[in-house]
Amino acid sequence: MPQRLWDISPPVHAGAPVFPGDTPYRQRWAATIAPGCPVNVSAIEMSPHIGAHADAPLHYDPAGIAVGALDLAPYLGPCRVVHAIGCGPLIEPRHLAHALERLPPRVLVRTYARAPIDRFDDALTAYAAATIEQLADLGVTLIGIDTASIDPADSKALPSHQAIRRLGLRVLENLVLDDVDEGDYELIALPLRLTTADASPVRAVLRR
Repeated sequence: MPQRLWDISPPVHAGAPVFPGDTPYRQRWAATIAPGCPVNVSAIEMSPHIGAHADAPLHYDPAGIAVGALDLAPYLGPCRVVHAIGCGPLIEPRHLAHALERLPPRVLVRTYARAPIDRFDDALTAYAAATIEQLADLGVTLIGIDTASIDPADSKALPSHQAIRRLGLRVLENLVLDDVDEGDYELIALPLRLTTADASPVRAVLRR
């Protein structure tokens, strides 16, 4: 029987939302098919935080490593999708308590009934730092979320990013989990080998 795939990556295009002040997607054609030119070739400018993406430690730690130096193992393997739809501004330990038995090393949390893929959500749901600490204590090495950040949009202290830094976890943001039931899957979400970048887009998929 063919394995089912869930594409959990939002579309990336010129109108795709980005964090306020970040670089939107722009594309121009450096070459187009015509007499004397056999191919189309484009040039792209964008934030590496657009769409589904993996943050590197360099994003939140001036001494952190770039995304191209990350071990790929956390981004590939068993994961659990947990629903905390409409839970409020922070995912607290109580919102995940029903799904913590025999956790795999990766946890993705769905907070939206329908993710706003056409706009930036200033009231996005984020992780509470205590939740990240609890998941790390349970052996989780990667957390993901269907919002643009694991911290509130207006946060300057970034307590959840700092928890990730301190605990050595990896993070995926801006996933689309609208059509994914709670349960266990295989995650495939490999970042590009961008040797000096603070993040990388990923084509995130789940397989069962």
